[in-house]
Amino acid sequence: MKLSNLDKLYWQKEKITKGDLLRYYEAIAPKILPYLKNRPLVMNRFPDGIKGVHFYQKEAGPNLPKFVKTTPIQHEERKIDYLVAQNVQSLLYVVNLGSIELHMFNAALPHLSKPDYMVFDLDPEAISYDAVVDTARVIHEILEEINVTSFCKTSGASGMHIYVPMHGKYTYPQVMAFAKLVAHAAQQKLPRIVSLERNPAKRQKKVYIDVLQNNPTKMVVCAYSVRARPYATVSTPLLWKEVKHGLDPTDFTIKTVPNRLKKSDLFRGVLTKGTNLQAALKKLDRIV
Repeated sequence: MKLSNLDKLYWQKEKITKGDLLRYYEAIAPKILPYLKNRPLVMNRFPDGIKGVHFYQKEAGPNLPKFVKTTPIQHEERKIDYLVAQNVQSLLYVVNLGSIELHMFNAALPHLSKPDYMVFDLDPEAISYDAVVDTARVIHEILEEINVTSFCKTSGASGMHIYVPMHGKYTYPQVMAFAKLVAHAAQQKLPRIVSLERNPAKRQKKVYIDVLQNNPTKMVVCAYSVRARPYATVSTPLLWKEVKHGLDPTDFTIKTVPNRLKKSDLFRGVLTKGTNLQAALKKLDRIV
C-alpha cells in the first residue's frame, strides 16, 4: 500500500505531520484493533490537517484494496457500505485518507442490534475538568454500589467516557433505559454541576451526562483514537485511581500514549463478559 503526503503538517503549531499520525497508528495497532474488529466505522477526514475543512464519510467508496473489508447496512433512506478495519493494512488505509479520528458502532458484526457496551458521555459546558472528574467518580460509585464494573477514558477532547461491558446480551433500548436511570441517580447526587438537559444553552456551567450515545445510530470515538485537537490528544483509557482533580486530558497525546501502552491495555475488560442488568436493576431501584 502506498502512503501519501507524509510530510504534510496536520498540526501546524505542534509540527506534527501526517507521517507522524500514521506511525502512531501503526505502533499502537495491536492495542486499537480489538476495538475496531468487526465494527463498521465512520471516517472523520481532515485532508488538510486540523485547521482545514473536514467531513464525515460513511460510504466506503470505490476502488478499495483487497485487504479492506466492507459491510452493507440498510438504513431507512438507503444502504451504506461501511469500512471495517480488521488489520493493520486497513487501519493505515483509513488513516492515509486523512482520517485522524476513528468513530465506530457500539455493536459488532453480525449482531449489530445488541451493543457490546453501555456508554456515558460526559460533556462539560463552560465548567472545569474537575467537574467532569467529580461526575465520573459519582457514576463510578453508583455502579460500584450495584456491583457493576465500569471503565473510563478521556474523550480526547473536553469530556470523558464511561463504559460498562454488555457483551451483546441486551438491545439498545434496554441498555439506554438502564443508562438513563444511572444518569438520573448521578444528577440527584450532584444537582449543582450535573445536567440531563440536551440543550447546551440550558446547561451552562454544568456537565451533561449524554446517554443518547446508546443508540444504534450513534458512534463514539474509539479508545486510542487521535483527536483533531491541539496537541494531537488521544482518547485514553484510565485507571479509576487516576480520575482525580488535576487530571489533564492534554497529557495524553500521540507522543505520550505509545509509552503508556507498553505497560498494559487498561480497557480490555470492556470486551469481556457482560453485565447482568436484571440483577443490577434490582439493586439500583433500592438506592434511587
